[in-house]
Amino acid sequence: MAGHVRDSFEVSGRKLSYLDFGGAGPVLVALHGHFSEGADFAPLAQRLGPGWRVLALDQRGHGESGRAGDYERSGYVGDVADFLDHLDLAQAILVGHSLGGVNAYQFAARHPDRVTALIVEDAGAVCDIDLTFAKQLPERAATRDELVEKLGRAAPYLERTFRQRSEGWGFSFDVPDTIRSQQALSGDHWHDWLAVRCPTLLIRGTRSDKLSARHAAI
Repeated sequence: MAGHVRDSFEVSGRKLSYLDFGGAGPVLVALHGHFSEGADFAPLAQRLGPGWRVLALDQRGHGESGRAGDYERSGYVGDVADFLDHLDLAQAILVGHSLGGVNAYQFAARHPDRVTALIVEDAGAVCDIDLTFAKQLPERAATRDELVEKLGRAAPYLERTFRQRSEGWGFSFDVPDTIRSQQALSGDHWHDWLAVRCPTLLIRGTRSDKLSARHAAI
């Protein structure tokens, strides 16, 4: 991730960490999904180059940001507001994937004066999260190789989040926290989706299991 700067700030004693990929153009604030972190947006920042300034937040409980007491909707949305305030940004363009997509459109709905445009990837107005994958994740492994073996085909997807701790190898997120976050994300969010007033682009992966083609078309 050449050319990025990691920085952080505190909100009520809890650290929020982020990556600033630089650039002198319009600001794009990027919000990742579950099982992920801000570093996932490095390829996007590289493609956009110096014409855009990409800022990728490690959301609460993910990456280098601190764990939180709750993972409810209001907490995530409040973190986005605190992030923009920390950066002295009155407005920004938001892009969010999955969890980050819901956080982005809920922030846009509740703070319409602060979002000039919105890009939502693989997130709909109704979320019904299957907890099976998260519940099957190993919390710790003695070695990196053991963690890869336990994950099987999921290992390449989660590799960026691997971390070595004093108690062994795990992830840059806590599995129990992720389950709590997924549970809090499930629900009907049509009120927020319909309240968004800024130009919005909805992107669905062809083989997405998070956003059906039927739901995306509504």
